[in-house]
Amino acid sequence: MRPENGKKTPISSLGEFRLIEHLTRWAGTNHSSTVKGVGDDAAVIRHGHRHTVVTTDLLLEGIHFNLVYTPLKHLGYKAVVVNLSDVYAMNAVPGQVTVSLGISGKFFVEDMEELYEGVKLACEQYGVDLVGGDVSASMTGLIISVTAVGESEPEKLVYRSGARPGDLICVSGDMGAAYLGLQVLEREKRLYEADRSVQPKLEGYDYVLQRQLRPEARRDVVEFFRKEKLVPNAMIDISDGLSSDLLHICHRSEVGCRLYVDRIPVHDEARKVAEEFSMEPETVALNGGEDYELLFTLPGAQGEKIIGVPGITVLGEIISEKDEKWLITSGGNRVPLTAQGWNQIR
Repeated sequence: MRPENGKKTPISSLGEFRLIEHLTRWAGTNHSSTVKGVGDDAAVIRHGHRHTVVTTDLLLEGIHFNLVYTPLKHLGYKAVVVNLSDVYAMNAVPGQVTVSLGISGKFFVEDMEELYEGVKLACEQYGVDLVGGDVSASMTGLIISVTAVGESEPEKLVYRSGARPGDLICVSGDMGAAYLGLQVLEREKRLYEADRSVQPKLEGYDYVLQRQLRPEARRDVVEFFRKEKLVPNAMIDISDGLSSDLLHICHRSEVGCRLYVDRIPVHDEARKVAEEFSMEPETVALNGGEDYELLFTLPGAQGEKIIGVPGITVLGEIISEKDEKWLITSGGNRVPLTAQGWNQIR
């Protein structure tokens, strides 16, 4: 992309995913061992009879977390978990992580020990090994880069690109609570900055705060798939928001969708907090992000194995018309489904 008029293109005009696609459009696969490159939750590399999945994530202070209200132990835990979630989104099992840090001069050894207490807890909780990393100085606060490695049998791997017309659109857990937890924390931060004598009021927000500060990856859902001998056609973890991530599946699979608003699962506490902030709970659920639930599609014929399973909700169906992505309101009206979720580059 060379500007003909001499003006350069703002990065924000592309956004995160279009920028990645633009910068990596030349990145083909020169090695037969490269099964899947750029464009999914993780890359896939062939190793004998099993495939290795590799994913990496970057967390920046002031962009992805605020240390005014984020305990370092929680941050270390979350940094690992969000990467493990990407491995599970490939229907794979994580085995190892590396953690690299950029550390500014405001931190002490004890601070990093607290961060690594969270890393250790996540590794123990999910049965993964910390196998390496790097440390460097930073001029811009704390930077955390985590890489997670997992593996799977080739026939059990699931990509974003496998959704087929007639598939059921399914999701684990509930939507929107993490975003609402962030709103509570930001509100209390603003009150504290206006009056340093004010103590934060966090009682009654346990669920939404936990979803924001200490999310969990859905290992149990992948274990359920294996137990029931189910392999979704497509899957993604919900980090950017339900609407955005469903559109990622539609884009990669070249299909359309119908998503029913009144089927979206929202926790009772999240509904209460949404109303407190004068927000529509379903709108928050569609666009909030950081839920780290699994969004997947299954052939309609397998619906009997999933309908009625606690913690799994059928939201709608995949359709063949790739230009038709519809949100069906409680009144039965169709409105275009749009991506209003988290975009790291604006």
